[in-house]
Amino acid sequence: MIHFSKVTKRYPNGFEALVDVSLHIKKAEMVFLTGHSGAGKSTLLKMIPLIERPSAGQVIIDDKHLGRVKRRQIPALRRDIGIIFQDSKLLNDRNVFDNVALPLLVSGEHHPREVGRRVRAALDKVGLLNRENDFPVYLSGGERQRVGIARAVVNRPKVLIADEPTGNLDPVLSREIMSLFEQFNQVGVTLLIASHDLELIGSLNKRIVSIRNGRMLADEGGRVEAAQTG
Repeated sequence: MIHFSKVTKRYPNGFEALVDVSLHIKKAEMVFLTGHSGAGKSTLLKMIPLIERPSAGQVIIDDKHLGRVKRRQIPALRRDIGIIFQDSKLLNDRNVFDNVALPLLVSGEHHPREVGRRVRAALDKVGLLNRENDFPVYLSGGERQRVGIARAVVNRPKVLIADEPTGNLDPVLSREIMSLFEQFNQVGVTLLIASHDLELIGSLNKRIVSIRNGRMLADEGGRVEAAQTG
């Protein structure tokens, strides 16, 4: 499903954010990516929806060679990829419904009945069906993050990537968010989640990939000890 082969990302100033990274994630697998701040986690995640392109190496997502994807084809690629950020990145001038509907509108779905059905189904999955008319300013941090998750899954993506999705949440809310991810994984969604919360991800018994200074350090199936060294 997700395949990185000897991927390097080098910026014009010579800084290498990723160096010779190889990684394979199977369909319907849930994998955690851990490492210190600046290790290269966010850069790696950005390769998947083509927010960043590698300087060398190859990235393949669902049998699509991303190096061959033209700019005009990127929106179609992103329909199959849900992206969740640490701060949810909601639009404060739009209510919950309109925030979640945005990916559908961008992808060309404008039929009001279908948009409404899919938005409400996504909100129902995250337990916020009763907040569709509220604006982000009236939501708690955990609620805003759940709206961000609903927005990421409204297009029914095959892949979900999340960059420190629990970084601003307390332990109870963090566990609730991870439970949502587990539910999506159970119905066949492939997940790659960057997180520094080693205690939380260690309790989930999932595969953990560790990265340091842009290089793969460890790849452990559910064992957090190796990741802690990075």
